[in-house]
Amino acid sequence: MSEPVTFESLNLSPAILKAVEELGYKTPSEIQAQCIPLLLERKDVLGLAQTGTGKTAAFALPLLNNIDPSVKQPQILVLTPTRELAIQVAEAFEQYAKGTRGVEVLALYGGQSYSIQLSALRRGAQIIVATPGRLIDHINRGTIKFDSLQALVLDEADEMLRMGFIDDVENIMEKTPREKQTCLFSATMPKQIQNISSKYMNNPEQVHISARNSTVSSVEQVFWNASVHKNKAIVRFLEAEQYEGAIVFVRTRNDTVQLAELLEREGFSAAPLNGDMNQQARERTVERLKSGMLNVVIATDVAARGLDVDRLSLVINYDIPQDSEAYVHRIGRTGRAGRTGKAILFVKHNERYLLKNIIRHTNSDIAQVELPTAKIVEEKRIAALQAKLTIALENKDITFFNEVAANMAQKLELAPEDLAGALLCLAQQQSPIKVEEVKIQPRERNERNPRNERSDRGRRNERGGERAERKPRERNSRDAGPMDTYRIEVGREHGVQVKNIVGAIANEADISSKFIGDIRLHDNHSTVQLPQNMPKDVLDHFQKVFICKRPMGMTLTKAEAASERPERSERPAGDKKRSFNKDDSPRGDKRSGPRKERRPVSFTAK
Repeated sequence: MSEPVTFESLNLSPAILKAVEELGYKTPSEIQAQCIPLLLERKDVLGLAQTGTGKTAAFALPLLNNIDPSVKQPQILVLTPTRELAIQVAEAFEQYAKGTRGVEVLALYGGQSYSIQLSALRRGAQIIVATPGRLIDHINRGTIKFDSLQALVLDEADEMLRMGFIDDVENIMEKTPREKQTCLFSATMPKQIQNISSKYMNNPEQVHISARNSTVSSVEQVFWNASVHKNKAIVRFLEAEQYEGAIVFVRTRNDTVQLAELLEREGFSAAPLNGDMNQQARERTVERLKSGMLNVVIATDVAARGLDVDRLSLVINYDIPQDSEAYVHRIGRTGRAGRTGKAILFVKHNERYLLKNIIRHTNSDIAQVELPTAKIVEEKRIAALQAKLTIALENKDITFFNEVAANMAQKLELAPEDLAGALLCLAQQQSPIKVEEVKIQPRERNERNPRNERSDRGRRNERGGERAERKPRERNSRDAGPMDTYRIEVGREHGVQVKNIVGAIANEADISSKFIGDIRLHDNHSTVQLPQNMPKDVLDHFQKVFICKRPMGMTLTKAEAASERPERSERPAGDKKRSFNKDDSPRGDKRSGPRKERRPVSFTAK
């Protein structure tokens, strides 16, 4: 029988081994055991693995082991789809490198001051973790050089493809030295990712970690047949479950705020996490969650990408994801790299087909659970009260209160238990112990939602029984919230395409592609519709963002600009290849003649 793999047996440096030990890593995960030896030998690696398998350490530890700290130039470049993941990966590198002198790590992402990034580049950061848009800005400005680059990592390549960044990724790869080590990690392997592998990698070693061996198998997964009373239900589940930290996933940014406010009113320490928050606010929220000051975060998929917090042991899918990969990424926030967790999925009747897709894709057993009863919740509340009383009895002198209670019992002619019961009745006015038994039945097909239930009202394609099995209807701009039209100083004659504009806006402002409205290309400028009341700091930032080597110079147009017509607007050749969710795909225009560059909009809370 072969000896079990340990970090000590992987030939990592003593400084890195010490850092790994201090972080509490016991034994390598499967992907770490397979990738680390290959990367230490400077081989290219193509990794097919889900989130939560420990792949950050799988590439970070060996690449860090191979760099020369005396060379004050970028030696490792990691590309990530979102700023959250960039920050998370950079923090991991810093933890692994804390015992290695002279190593500096820098995260480059939109929303952070250029001065901070330029200062770190001048100091000679050897490890760069970046989002594509901000990195291209630095390349165009000439503020970053790759002459000493040894290794390039594409992390979550399929997600970068889905978000429309894959052309930017190829552009960046063309700017790097041909002789380097390349690593590509992806949960799926669509054709465009395979093409990148064939074009830019040198005989890569393939590492495939199946879903059964990854996050999915370490997470207990259950589903609840959701009723129209999802708000009441989530309070029940959060009270009944045992967890340190929890993350609740919803579809829209507006929902994160409303649900966080609801949970705070119910006594939970809760906060939203979404793309409308500036970077500092999001970082504060994550730090509060890590430190235990916050127990529940309500997040969108984009904002939670790359979130790795040890305390997260519960994931609740308040809104079911539209695709199975998003589900795997969601539950990957818990059960990471050897830890265990639990995931609860709210499934409405007309969403059962999505549940079937998830079960088939993950090859998982997802059991049905009932809503926690009032009795279960009451028992939890009583147990919590008993714990508080125990602490009070151990740490406080209650002699005075004993005397007051004895006098009250004598004057009121009450038995001690009657007095205690009356006091508890008064106390529960602030923190109720008794739970009202509300009948929360799964929603029937013909049942309509009450108007005052936040966001539980189904979309048009979700109403009407078996019709929900069909492909969801595509939305158009009539479904969107108020939009403003902005002018961008880049047009056809500069070589711009719709996907360039979508990628820049999505990456720099963290606006999901579904919330970007009509884009119209003109000869020397373009126009784009974005949600009303964009923050001033975001608009100021767009003045400095480059597209096709030109500053965007984004400005709000006059009111009549929304009705202007482009001079000529044929759909670019490759436009049909843009990667979006099914609901976000542009409608085909069946009319003859030139077609407008249009994108559907969905910026309303569902």
